[in-house]
Amino acid sequence: MARTVAGLPEGTRVSDYVTLGVLADRIPVSRVHEVLRQEGRQSQRERLLPAYVMVYYVVALALYMHVSYSEVLRCVVEGLQWLGWPIRHVRQTGRSGISQARSRLGFQPMKRLYEELVLPITTENTRGAHYRQWRLVSIDGSTEFPPLSRTDSLSRLVC
Repeated sequence: MARTVAGLPEGTRVSDYVTLGVLADRIPVSRVHEVLRQEGRQSQRERLLPAYVMVYYVVALALYMHVSYSEVLRCVVEGLQWLGWPIRHVRQTGRSGISQARSRLGFQPMKRLYEELVLPITTENTRGAHYRQWRLVSIDGSTEFPPLSRTDSLSRLVC
């Protein structure tokens, strides 16, 4: 008997169901603080948008590409408050404040977190994950992803 294909309601995306709790679980705040310290990018004073909040904001921007910057920031701040993080002093700012905070953060901490946390989730013994000596990789249909340099390998792109 034929079944209908399961799918999301029209107008929704998978990323709409990804919560900040999942991001906080996959990108531990302790590791974010450590990388920011090592890269010299931690906030030197209490700012409206501290560096660790900006890390989660940049990741959320990739998930919600079609939403305005200020709306993504609002969702990130509300999500972090819901998780119980002490961010009462964080508040909505204008476009220039967001831009300045992103500039202060730079790309180095994001690159380092990516290199440390984005790892293959399979082993050589994971059934169905390899064909001969090659790791199987699937692309989720995204239209944009970082270009691979000669030193990168497709094994870093695991969905």
